[in-house]
Amino acid sequence: MSTVRFHQDLKVYHKSFENAQLIYELSKSFPKEELYSLTDQIRRSSRSVTANISEAWGKRKYEKSFIAKLTDSEGEARETQTWLQFAFACNYMNEAQYNNLHNQYNQIIGMLISMIGQSEKWCSFSPMNREEKNL
Repeated sequence: MSTVRFHQDLKVYHKSFENAQLIYELSKSFPKEELYSLTDQIRRSSRSVTANISEAWGKRKYEKSFIAKLTDSEGEARETQTWLQFAFACNYMNEAQYNNLHNQYNQIIGMLISMIGQSEKWCSFSPMNREEKNL
């Protein structure tokens, strides 16, 4: 396993970013009357999953802050699942799209819970080598 140096190196970051982009593209077809409600909410929550992962990474020096931001990310992932359920119930997406995205967010939630449960591993800093000190 390679060393994770930046939040962009995290698999959960990539997965959440890709799914937020899928939701953005899919939500372009939602009705105009949903623009300031469902469309806006699902876009915001899905993007917030990724943004909170980025913030958590920046707060690794403080384990409780790291856990808090990952917990926020988990909450946003669950909120996204709720908005997906509304979109499916309103027939704005088909069952295959709904199931795929819902399952993707279950995987993201699982990854976040795993990181929270192993927070001490993510928050421990090894001494920097000479090259890293010059950054």
